[in-house]
Amino acid sequence: MIYASTNAVEKPILRIINRTLIAAALLVLIGHLAVYVAYAANLMRFPFDYDQGEGFELVDTVLFSQGQWPYRDTEVFPFYSSNYPPLFHILAAPFVWLAGPAHWYGRLLGFLGTLVTAAAIGYAVYRDGAGSGRLRWAIAALSGLAYLASNTVYHIGPLFRQHASMVMFETLAVVVLANANEITHVRRRRRTLAAGLLLVIAAGYTKQLAIITALAVGLFLLIRQPRRALAWGSLAAAVGVGVFAWMTAATNGEWWRQAIVANVNDLNIQQSVGLFRLWFSLHGFLIVPAALLALYELYFDRLSLYAIWFLLAAGFNGAASGTWGGGDSYFATAIAATCILGGIFAARTLAGVWKFPDNYLSRRLVYPLRPLAPGLFRAGLVIVPLLYLGYGRATLHLPTQQPPFDAFARVLNLQPNALNGFYDSARTADGQFAGGYADIGHFTTPDDVQAGWQIVERVRAASGHVMSEEAGFSLAAGRQIITNPTQLLNLDKKALYDGGELIQMIEDRAFGLIIFRAQFYPPRLLRAIGDHYRHTESIFMNGFEYRLLIPD
Repeated sequence: MIYASTNAVEKPILRIINRTLIAAALLVLIGHLAVYVAYAANLMRFPFDYDQGEGFELVDTVLFSQGQWPYRDTEVFPFYSSNYPPLFHILAAPFVWLAGPAHWYGRLLGFLGTLVTAAAIGYAVYRDGAGSGRLRWAIAALSGLAYLASNTVYHIGPLFRQHASMVMFETLAVVVLANANEITHVRRRRRTLAAGLLLVIAAGYTKQLAIITALAVGLFLLIRQPRRALAWGSLAAAVGVGVFAWMTAATNGEWWRQAIVANVNDLNIQQSVGLFRLWFSLHGFLIVPAALLALYELYFDRLSLYAIWFLLAAGFNGAASGTWGGGDSYFATAIAATCILGGIFAARTLAGVWKFPDNYLSRRLVYPLRPLAPGLFRAGLVIVPLLYLGYGRATLHLPTQQPPFDAFARVLNLQPNALNGFYDSARTADGQFAGGYADIGHFTTPDDVQAGWQIVERVRAASGHVMSEEAGFSLAAGRQIITNPTQLLNLDKKALYDGGELIQMIEDRAFGLIIFRAQFYPPRLLRAIGDHYRHTESIFMNGFEYRLLIPD
């Protein structure tokens, strides 16, 4: 082994420096957590859509609470369908019975999901890392906090969206299964495999993107124990396919059409490349040690499930981030894997327990470095906490006008570069950001709430039907939800949408009010609206212009 003993080379002054830097890193990442908690609390009090599409997630939840499927024929009134799996909405459905339609409980579930994920990351690092005592706990805590500090996780976590819950189920599955093959007690091993594979299925029925984690788990189990992998994989596949077939039959094929076929979207390579660059610029301080650990396992140890998961999630999900409907959120799974691998690398480095078996690489590359081992270990005591400090600075996001955060913004000399006086390190100095990076993360204001209620009043006063690009206004006004624009566009891109009945209603001026935000409807619907409706008013909420149109 290259490091034989930490006690033999660690000096008191280095111990003090190491503990001081680790304490500083913990303070920085706890500061990130404070911003995250404040942001989540702010969003839970905001009664309207913050991110485009949240309201339609709420509609799905309401339908499930009523025992109805949201996977419907979009050619017939009210032209609505969901394109997401059901589990997240089913979990939120009981809240509808207690509180009626509201955004706060979906956001609460997403937020709690990220906390569970962070706890699972910390547990994995503590269990599979190295060292002892407070230092081991500190690295585990830093790893979990690093996940919550990510700009991507921060701004998607407290949304009424299912992505954070998918990553939660994925992470729990990977942590449960990572050491399953090493369990010698047969019944306990079987329970572990069953629990882990059920979590994989749960992730898949939360969001389709979890297929990559299913692939990573299957590949890992196949490499370690082929017969066991085939047996358990067949059982898990039977459960997953059985549920899939049942849902397809129960919805007259709309589950397959709306949630699977319509979700295969075109890829914008430039967006994928830009988001890869952004991912590395924000998370590079942990990506590098994570990649080093994966390389170590490849050449000197056995590939762990964490490494396989990291490589597949970064590669496939990162590439898919360039699709229509993708974005930086597609890196959230890779970020969780990065935090685990980076944490294990940090723990082993601080404990000085790297072992290199005798092979051609260790003889050529490692053994010549043995005389440098004490110096490398001493350097690691300083470099490891500096990595977390660097990560905390790279992922910095902070309100610059809301107390108490405004005081820190002044000390750090941060100028807002996003909406509502927010600073986001993912943006350049002139406020630009990579294509596909969500334009969210800022806090909402009382003016935003007032503007939302102003739009609701317009919806209530409208004669005839109302078609809104965000469902929250119609829900608040007690109006029927008509269409899901992004789903119509998904179908239209696959030549699976006709829209004749809806276009006829537009031409007949059956809608007393139409509300645009991003104009995500299929082009021929936009043309029909332009020919028969006129823009009369714009209301600005949450940094976006809501265009109100009435019959011409």
